[in-house]
Amino acid sequence: MKNSPIFQLTLARLREFMREPETVFWVFGFPILMTILLGIAFREKPADKIAVDVQDGAYAADAESVLQQFEVFKVTRCPESTCRLRLRTNKTDLVVVSGAGSSAAFDYLFDPTRSESLLARRQVDDRLQRARGRQDAFATSDREFKEPGGRYIDFLIPGLVGMGVMMGGLMGIGYVTVDMRIRKLLKRFLATPMKKTHFLIGIMLSRLVFLIPEATILLVFAWIAFGVKIYGSIVSTAFLILLGSFAFSGIGLLIASRAKTLEAVSGLMNMSMLPMWILSGIFFSSSRYPDVTQPFIKLLPLTALLNALRAVMIDGASVFTQTGPIAVLVVWGLMTFAIALRIFRWQ
Repeated sequence: MKNSPIFQLTLARLREFMREPETVFWVFGFPILMTILLGIAFREKPADKIAVDVQDGAYAADAESVLQQFEVFKVTRCPESTCRLRLRTNKTDLVVVSGAGSSAAFDYLFDPTRSESLLARRQVDDRLQRARGRQDAFATSDREFKEPGGRYIDFLIPGLVGMGVMMGGLMGIGYVTVDMRIRKLLKRFLATPMKKTHFLIGIMLSRLVFLIPEATILLVFAWIAFGVKIYGSIVSTAFLILLGSFAFSGIGLLIASRAKTLEAVSGLMNMSMLPMWILSGIFFSSSRYPDVTQPFIKLLPLTALLNALRAVMIDGASVFTQTGPIAVLVVWGLMTFAIALRIFRWQ
């Protein structure tokens, strides 16, 4: 085992990695930094107040006095021109206008494309109607639901893990292989009895070894700092991460199989990563995109990885229920590695 070419190649890559502090930061430090910044930005905090402008008019004082009784509203009294300007510039969510004639009714001026305006319209109308004597048909009670698993940070962490797997597979293998080609190291390997298969497998295994502490550190930090838990099996989570790394390592090898300059491999990697950055759902759900695009999005390896990770980590699902995403990752890994093995050039 110790004298195996694959073992020695993997060990050599590990030693080379530890001598590059900037690479160590991007692999281990950057995901944690992203977790801290996004975790703080989307931390739990009181709901924002609803901004409501009351336009000057016959019954403006009545509306203002009613709405000011509720802490949920931030009420501003202003003339018509000012109210319209504030609504157009998104400084208020709703404008309450006194109804025409002698009727003590109100009109609502709002932007129907903004969810904040729609919410403000419903909330304000409910309060004003109640002030005029409207009665509820039955009594209700409010019960808050706050449990780990439903927060944004719980959704985000699997996304960051998947992002790290993708970047490590593409950049950690693509850049390294092309850099070795530029420095004529691959040309020297060509003069040895080393098999192409051994070299490519050694590069992939070194990436899998890096992945274990990388993912562990991020998940442990998220648990300590933000209380993020894995509700499913830890073994299943580890399996999915390793499978994702296999898939992206194959893509990284394919990208680097012919590229001869860092500019070329950089362009190919950006072309590969950009659709997944945008579509796969790292920071928000990919279901936001139109239904017609969903079949394409689900075929992306990062989408498959993130969907499976979130199902296991957040929903507590069994890995055996994720046969679709697993099949996508296996096909991507085997297909890209086979093509890379066939077209790979030492120089």
